Amino acid sequence: MTDDDIDEFKRAMSGAKRLDPVERAPESRPKPKPRARFARADEQEVLQESLEDDIDATEHGHGGALRFHRQHVGRRTMRKLTRGGYSVQDEIDLHGMTLAEAKPRLRDFIQYSAQQGNLCVRVVHGKGLGSGDRGPVLKNAVNRWLRKWDLVLAFVSTRQVHGGTGAIYVLLERD
Repeated sequence: MTDDDIDEFKRAMSGAKRLDPVERAPESRPKPKPRARFARADEQEVLQESLEDDIDATEHGHGGALRFHRQHVGRRTMRKLTRGGYSVQDEIDLHGMTLAEAKPRLRDFIQYSAQQGNLCVRVVHGKGLGSGDRGPVLKNAVNRWLRKWDLVLAFVSTRQVHGGTGAIYVLLERD
């Protein structure tokens, strides 16, 4: 700093008075509490399902790639599924749906696809970027639901060109 800078600062501060330590700035009104974007029913359903699931299944899908297979599904099959080697015969986009909307639509889609003889389908669940600190709510719910349904043999997050961690390839048992 130069002497000119110091002189200019002193001139600028010439009319200022020191605040007494007990004096405080005027209090502003408290900020309103944020309102939840999702319905209370959705939150209750997530809570109930989280209590039913084991912690490994719940924690597995937080933010990263999803991967699941039944015991009798071999490594070669999983490698082919991971690489996108199966022809995707149908797809459903759950992106933006509430849990109450998504679960029955996904269940019906899986049942219908298996009845049609489809071996591999794609489920778009989104990455959960709009969910904030809660993480990917729909993605985690899809992860839990599919593990419970017997028609689902395996699933993995898709290749980047098909949605990456925002979608999954699902291998189905033919009904």
